[in-house]
Amino acid sequence: MRLLFVVDPIETFKIHKDTTYVMMREAQRRGHTVAVCEPQEIFWLRGGLVTAPVRTIALLDAPQEGQPWWQVLTEGEEALSHFDAVLMRKDPPFDSEFFYTTHLLTQVEREGGRVFNRPASLREHPEKLDILEFAAFIGPTLVTRSAQRIRAFHAEHGDIILKPLDGMGGMGIFRVGADGLNLGSIIETLNQQGQTSVMVQRYIPDIVKGDKRVLLIDGEVVPHALARIPQGNEIRGNMAVGGKAVAQPLSARDREIAAALGPVLAQRGLLLVGLDIIGDFVTEINVTSPTGFQEITRQTGFDVAAMYLDALERRVAAR
Repeated sequence: MRLLFVVDPIETFKIHKDTTYVMMREAQRRGHTVAVCEPQEIFWLRGGLVTAPVRTIALLDAPQEGQPWWQVLTEGEEALSHFDAVLMRKDPPFDSEFFYTTHLLTQVEREGGRVFNRPASLREHPEKLDILEFAAFIGPTLVTRSAQRIRAFHAEHGDIILKPLDGMGGMGIFRVGADGLNLGSIIETLNQQGQTSVMVQRYIPDIVKGDKRVLLIDGEVVPHALARIPQGNEIRGNMAVGGKAVAQPLSARDREIAAALGPVLAQRGLLLVGLDIIGDFVTEINVTSPTGFQEITRQTGFDVAAMYLDALERRVAAR
């Protein structure tokens, strides 16, 4: 297969932990062609196909962190629909430009291309709000612009988490305890005087055991979760803010959640999904560029990238 990865600049990859990197490496190992382009380079001109400047690359053996890990084989403009599969792996945030890119990728589908995750599903599954569809598996949650409603939710639950809907990597997450210290200031910061929606959730004490990333590949669950465990006085387990990543077997509840959500999300064209689970509750459903492959593989020996490429090959072959 010829695979095109739509990614952030490959020069910025941290190859010791990057999931897209190991996807590419496994694809090359299987004999597939790996090519890359960046979302801001994609264009469409009436009378033509959605196109981008594309580099076909070969991954180098035993690369060193911080050094080039690829060799450019060919480069030039090419229609995205000419590839066997286009893998949308642009990192969040899900901003306007990400949204517009998904529309261009939907046009690629109209032109006969295959895109994973499916662009329409990326648009329809915002990572924080997506949990609303699966309310049976989440804790007490409020989405609102109203300071009054946030205060009422705090009065009811006592210990709460507030976060912006467009945050990533733990950005902008606040905890407010029963004393309500700084609640007003936090509300003003997050809701922009009632102009911006905020998600509020009851604090889940099990966060001390880790914010688990449970991966779904074409509806099937990877048999190990990656628990991101907060360090020191931090309440966030995100690796971007220093959380410790520990792979662990799935709990019975993890499997119950995965069995319920996996087939639904796969049927919508979401080949790779990352569920964030704290204790018994789903807190987010990540679809833009889920990660964690390398950490799970290193700690357990289970080859997540191989499972992903197996699923991708099946999807393309079933066309």
